[in-house]
Amino acid sequence: MKSIRKSLSVLCVGAVLAVSGAANAADLLDRKAIGLDVAKVIMAAAEAEAKKNNWPVAITIVDEGGHLIAMQKLDNTQYGSIDVSIQKAQTSAGFKRATKVFEDAIAGGRTAILGIEQTLPLEGGLPLIYKGAIIGAIGVSGVTAQQDGIVAKAGADALAAMP
Repeated sequence: MKSIRKSLSVLCVGAVLAVSGAANAADLLDRKAIGLDVAKVIMAAAEAEAKKNNWPVAITIVDEGGHLIAMQKLDNTQYGSIDVSIQKAQTSAGFKRATKVFEDAIAGGRTAILGIEQTLPLEGGLPLIYKGAIIGAIGVSGVTAQQDGIVAKAGADALAAMP
């Protein structure tokens, strides 16, 4: 009797695992992810824009979850811009939008946005979009917010131009 119960238990567990395994495989999403080689291309485009304008900036690229992939500080960039560029990239990745959206909302009187944790409402953070999917974000800091946005856009545009 014990061996029959044990066999039935094993059989039931096996059936549950087989069904749940099939359901899980069917539910998996097919996603693009940003890797270091692509981040280097984005970084190079942003750096070129900054250097063209002689703007000392920190540039950060994060993945879709806001985790650091690449970060660099151009010569003569203020040290405070390192953390700000990271926060801009993480805000953009976390909320899947440009950080300028938050800056504009606050300028329009929507100060409640200041209560949202892990949000930096300054222009210079942009989502990185590849074939319609957000795969990460770029954050730039070091000059005016508008200039930071121009540098970030150069990086984002380099990704958009990829085949």
